[in-house]
Amino acid sequence: MNIAFIGLGIMGSRMAANLQKAGHALTVFNRTATKAETLESGGATVVASPAVAAKNNTLLISMLSTPEVVLETAMGPNGFLEAMEKDAIWMNCSTVNPSFAKEMGMLAAKKGIRYIDAPVAGTKGPAEKGELVFLVGGEAAPVSTVQPLLDIMGKKTLQLGEIGNGSNMKMLINLLLAQSMLAFSEAMVLGEAMGLKQETLFNVLLNVPVTAPFLALVRPKLEKEDFEANFPLQWIQKDLHLATTTAYEQGVAMPSLNIAKEVFASAKQSGYGALDFSAIYQYYRKKRD
Repeated sequence: MNIAFIGLGIMGSRMAANLQKAGHALTVFNRTATKAETLESGGATVVASPAVAAKNNTLLISMLSTPEVVLETAMGPNGFLEAMEKDAIWMNCSTVNPSFAKEMGMLAAKKGIRYIDAPVAGTKGPAEKGELVFLVGGEAAPVSTVQPLLDIMGKKTLQLGEIGNGSNMKMLINLLLAQSMLAFSEAMVLGEAMGLKQETLFNVLLNVPVTAPFLALVRPKLEKEDFEANFPLQWIQKDLHLATTTAYEQGVAMPSLNIAKEVFASAKQSGYGALDFSAIYQYYRKKRD
């Protein structure tokens, strides 16, 4: 299958590389063209605009940073949606709010394009290993068409029904991810302030049932103060903003979510945005100092 892939950041570049390794021909576009060089050396065609990427490809995959970037890339000057052929598939793996996903689905449908809402659970490591979990909303026929590709890029596909449900689930997963990281960081910093050794805190807190299991994987980053981004803090802050927007749309009060969003926003404003989201622990420690 000939595939257009748009968005070659931490996640998209690795997802595209796995498709390429599996023998699929790729046409790729990224706003920072140098990020496409590795794929180009492997045989991908690098083009100068989203519209050119969309031509003559029956599937377009987008993995972009924000809803605003998705909209600009799809509908702006040289956007890909006008260039796609009727009955082609647009699979959007970007993390966007559910109402936006539904809006994109309607825009695509007006142009005869089949839209799949397919954000992913997982960070840089799972993306590289082809072990992502796809959270999929969309009609059965196009999802069935792309399933072999999902199996290359991921270890599991959760089919959740209509467009928007993939993004619904991604909002819930990421608010739990962020708040778990935040609560653990607060507990660690308070423990250290009380005189407990960092190693003791890790050994105990990571082995009690109230602690989220993923935090054990984060321990080496915290111990070594190595905050190279697997999931940049600025993007989890963006996702929390999208979750609060969704909560507002649904009329649901989310006070702890709003507090978490503001803490991550403060860390971003303090220069932590490009670091891994686990750097919120370091942010708390520095504030204590």
